[in-house]
Amino acid sequence: MKNGSLKNNHQIAKQFFFQKGIRNEALKRLSLLISFAVIISASLLVGSKPTLGSTVGHFFVASLLLFILYKDLMRYKPAIAKNYRMLLLIGLLLAANLITGRVFYYILDGYTRWLGYIDPSVAVYAIPLATGAMLAALLVDIHAAIVFAFITGLLAGLWHGSPLYSIFVFVGGITAAFSVIRCKKRSALLMAGFFVGIVSVVTALMISLIRGQLFVIEAPISIALAFSNGIIVAALASALLPLYEHLFNLSTDISLLELLDLNQPLMRNLLVEAPGTYHHSIIVGNLVETAAETVGVNPLLARVSAYYHDIGKMRMPEYFVENQQGPVSRHEKLTPNMSSLILISHVKEGVELARLYKLPEAIIDIIQQHHGTSLITYFYQKAKEQHEPSDSPIAEADFRYPGPRPQTRVAALVMMADAVEAASRVLTDPTPARISALVDKIINHVFLDGQLDECELTLKDLQEIKKHFTHILTGIFHRRIDYPGFEIRDEDSNKEPAKTYKSKQDKDRKDSPEGPIYLRTPYD
Repeated sequence: MKNGSLKNNHQIAKQFFFQKGIRNEALKRLSLLISFAVIISASLLVGSKPTLGSTVGHFFVASLLLFILYKDLMRYKPAIAKNYRMLLLIGLLLAANLITGRVFYYILDGYTRWLGYIDPSVAVYAIPLATGAMLAALLVDIHAAIVFAFITGLLAGLWHGSPLYSIFVFVGGITAAFSVIRCKKRSALLMAGFFVGIVSVVTALMISLIRGQLFVIEAPISIALAFSNGIIVAALASALLPLYEHLFNLSTDISLLELLDLNQPLMRNLLVEAPGTYHHSIIVGNLVETAAETVGVNPLLARVSAYYHDIGKMRMPEYFVENQQGPVSRHEKLTPNMSSLILISHVKEGVELARLYKLPEAIIDIIQQHHGTSLITYFYQKAKEQHEPSDSPIAEADFRYPGPRPQTRVAALVMMADAVEAASRVLTDPTPARISALVDKIINHVFLDGQLDECELTLKDLQEIKKHFTHILTGIFHRRIDYPGFEIRDEDSNKEPAKTYKSKQDKDRKDSPEGPIYLRTPYD
């Protein structure tokens, strides 16, 4: 009775703290919404003579639009909506975009009044409000950027009291967002700015036509200012993008391409310290990139993550079979528990190195998740074989990676490619049929072990991944003819006859005490 009471109390306490955590999260999001609503409404009212009614009205309009943005993200992009840091980024982009627009408006308005012969109302065509949508597409998501452009357009129309200006801002923002979907070079931002300028010119002409001002002196001036809008947007985006990347530790395709350079210090060190791991990572990168498009993830992020997923092996490279050069393994003098600890430590070491070299958080997460909670099978079996009845029971948890399991499709891809590439190295006759059977076995094992339970891969995705992995590995292990005069013979081949083994597993254990598959991947 007492134990039951304690259990009930524990459940009640657990439920209380869970509900308290939910309330705290809700309060944090509400405070964030109110804070940015105040900033946005204040930026809209600067320069006017606000009354109490207009102030309250602008605040409620800004709050409503922010709430709509949040509910849209909750419905279509829950991963973004649940990330407090991403919500902070979106709010900051929206507020900073309007404040920057205000600054440009005062500069342009003062300049046109100083010239005297230009209508100050056309200065709004040069305000670079499309910058926010462009940065949102690069840093967050194209869906978020579309909603961002829509809300910015509504706020801009409220600011200037013109529905036509809302259309101008919205069209420019949508163009900016779609122009940088596949942006892989910083110079591509200039081309995106050019597209924004052209579309802004067309939209400005349409507005002039609606207002009956197409053939007045302001028309060519508005065209020039609208085109300069695109140039200013490109310049601002190029200047602000690295700042936001650094502040929020985010990765765009542009920064990922820089990490793809094999002359990066981390990759150079990996080549020198652990050459076997380096070449293994390059092949894993090829595998994941081919399958990435099929499962709907960024191929560039997949390849870069594969390049860096095993950097933790640099700390003790000689304990991993791909880097061993001598016939004797370092693991022969260690207990299975110690060997498993060394293998498990490469994940933690990789995370520490990634933070030291300031790799993006997305890549650090994949380094941490690329083994999930999988079992180091070889050393677990070895420990069971050496176990004496009088010893304490062997805990399977001691031979499992700490996790977490892959949370994203990219992390799952890297896990499967890592296992498949390592296992393919022990194929004695890598024919297409054998490679296909191996890939099928490895991926099925990953699935049945529950390592894919927390990511969004479907069974159809797994079939496509198997097909692409098999295709790439078949190309890697292609056959060659024997060139006459280039036969390489082992000088000691006549000293000891070849040995036969009952099974391939026995051969693996004889040739390499730590097991070539199990050292580099936990799967048979």
